[in-house]
Amino acid sequence: MAALRNLVSEGATRLSSGPHPDRARKDAEALLLHILGKSRSWLLAHSDEQLAASEASRFGELLERRYRGEPIQYIVGETEFYGLPFRVTPDVLIPRPETEHLVEKVLELAAGFQALRIVDIGTGSGAIAVALAHQVPQASITATDLTKSALAVARQNAKRNGVAIRFLEGDLLTPVAGEQFEIVVSNPPYVPLADRATLAVEVRD
Repeated sequence: MAALRNLVSEGATRLSSGPHPDRARKDAEALLLHILGKSRSWLLAHSDEQLAASEASRFGELLERRYRGEPIQYIVGETEFYGLPFRVTPDVLIPRPETEHLVEKVLELAAGFQALRIVDIGTGSGAIAVALAHQVPQASITATDLTKSALAVARQNAKRNGVAIRFLEGDLLTPVAGEQFEIVVSNPPYVPLADRATLAVEVRD
C-alpha cells in the first residue's frame, strides 16, 4: 500500500509528460479524490493514510486515461457549470466556462419579459437550459437535441438540479415547429474542421 501524498506525487510525475503538464498535479489529485470520494481538505488532513492495492490499481488506470488525453470530466463523469453540478459522458460535449457568458446574456434579455418561453437548441448535457431554469424558475423552458443519449444525460442533470424542463428529440427547431418563444438560445459545435489539427487532443478527439 502507498501513502496518499506519494500517490499524488507519482501521478503528477506521470502526467507531467502528457498533453497538459501544467495541470499534472491538479489532475492527479482530482483523480485520486474521485476514487476516494473525498474533498481536497480531507486529503490534505489525511495525506499519510494508505490506499488499498485495488484502489491504487484503479488510480493507475485513470491516470493512463488522462495521460492519453481523455478529458478528466469524462473520466470522473461530472463537471461544474454556472455553479451547478453536471453529469457528462462521451454522449455530450463538456460545457465550457466561456458558455457561461451566453447564459448571462440570456438572463439580461430575460429581464425584459414578464411571460417568458425559452428554447435551447442542441442542448447536449442540458447545461444552458438547466442553468437558465435555475436562475429564472418562472420561465417555461424547452430543450431539443438530435440524440436520445444526449437527452438522457440532460434529463438526469435537470433532475439532479431540481428544475423542470421539457425535453424534445429532433433536429434543431423541428420538434417545436409552429410554437412561439421569446428567446431562442443555442451553442452548437463551432470549430471548423480545417482547424482540427490545432486543437488540444481532448477537444479534437
